[in-house]
Amino acid sequence: MFDFLNEKFSDAFKTIAGKSKITESNIEETLAAVKNALLLADVNFKVVKDFIAKVKEKSLGEKVIRGVNPGEQFVKIVHDELVQIMGTQNTELPLEEKKPLVVLVVGLNGQGKTTFSAKLALYLKERKNKKVWLIPADTYRPAAKEQLKVLAASAQVYCYDSDLSQTPAKVARAGIDKALEENIEVIIVDTAGRLHVDQELMQELKDVKATVAQYQSKIVLESLLVADAMTGQEAVNVAKSFHDDIGLTGAVLTKMDSDAKGGAALSIRTMTGIPLRFISTGEKLKDLELFHPDRMAKRILDMGDVVSLVEKAQTEINEDEATSMMKNLEKGKFTIDDFLKQMEMMSRLGSMGSILKMLPGMGGMLRQVGDLSPAENEIKRIKVMIQSMTKSERTDYKIINESRIGRIARGSGTKLEQVKDFLQKFKQMEKMMGQMMGMMKGGMAGLAGMGGLPGMPGGGGKERKKKDPASRGKGPWGNRYF
Repeated sequence: MFDFLNEKFSDAFKTIAGKSKITESNIEETLAAVKNALLLADVNFKVVKDFIAKVKEKSLGEKVIRGVNPGEQFVKIVHDELVQIMGTQNTELPLEEKKPLVVLVVGLNGQGKTTFSAKLALYLKERKNKKVWLIPADTYRPAAKEQLKVLAASAQVYCYDSDLSQTPAKVARAGIDKALEENIEVIIVDTAGRLHVDQELMQELKDVKATVAQYQSKIVLESLLVADAMTGQEAVNVAKSFHDDIGLTGAVLTKMDSDAKGGAALSIRTMTGIPLRFISTGEKLKDLELFHPDRMAKRILDMGDVVSLVEKAQTEINEDEATSMMKNLEKGKFTIDDFLKQMEMMSRLGSMGSILKMLPGMGGMLRQVGDLSPAENEIKRIKVMIQSMTKSERTDYKIINESRIGRIARGSGTKLEQVKDFLQKFKQMEKMMGQMMGMMKGGMAGLAGMGGLPGMPGGGGKERKKKDPASRGKGPWGNRYF
């Protein structure tokens, strides 16, 4: 996500790093590089022109903070302007209303409407604790209803058995009538699309919306456009057409996990006036995120997105498992079974690359490292190896002798040397974990006087020199995080 812009912006900022002050002459090259990066990312030309003008004005204006490193200040200005063009804050669905929420999901064929409908249903059910109802209203694509039923079953939400011989408007009416009888809190209507925008499609959607609007005293209505992020500027053009004809309350970008350059995300709000509500970041139903402009700006500038990572961890990591593991560590126990659980927890958060990209400054490092698939494959191999062990072996690896090593190797399709190598490395890891827990206990016990910690007053070792305040909180290219 935003890898292209991340790399281009990183290169652009190198030209101003180390300058003693910001002047029109020394930011011209940087601004030109930023402008080129945005245009190559398929950001709308008008958006780019306005963005560059505002960055230049603020960089040279009185708002520049005296005494702050110019490179840091310039990155801060770019960050703030990126947030501005993307919408300043997330605009959530109006779920606090006492009336049921009806969401019309619209868009062209092949953009991911049906999958998004199921993803949204799962998101609202699991994270917002809402009773959700899906209505298939695509009367043109025969497989659409079956696809939605399969996805609904996977998400464990109800899918209405629509009569597709009726018009989409009548299908929507029948489904909403039934949902209101069942006291459903959120009703998601998956509508039909076309290969391109045409009057027949727009009239059909107008009819559906007019039908749903008749319930206005009983419901809250939202109309979300689903667009493919890989289509770049074309996604913005489609959004404008839909908004002009039927009126949208938000947009959703799919395939944000692909090599989409980010142009649609940076252009859509400025060019259409509608907020970007969600982004789809993968093929699984759980791969749906709220769109937060400030977090996206930080990802583009390689400042990470720790908040989103923590939020994801809260939903994906089993609290009881984590608590149990911590109790074992406190007792000085760290088993192969614990290690396996740790790997499974991490895999639920996503690939190694996707996790690292959410940490500040890791984008540049990942570009240097390159392909992480060998490391991912190694983790998979170790998991298979561990799963070939018995419960008692995973609890106490010391009982694993030559005979057991042979059985584990055969069961996991690995070599004897690989199993032995893993056991040796795990032995070192167990020792390291024990040392870490000892340090943590020592640190907690001495917090009042900071005793026992090297470099602290009253602690072991020499007291460390105080850091220069100007060097604290530095991120990539020397910028502070804010």
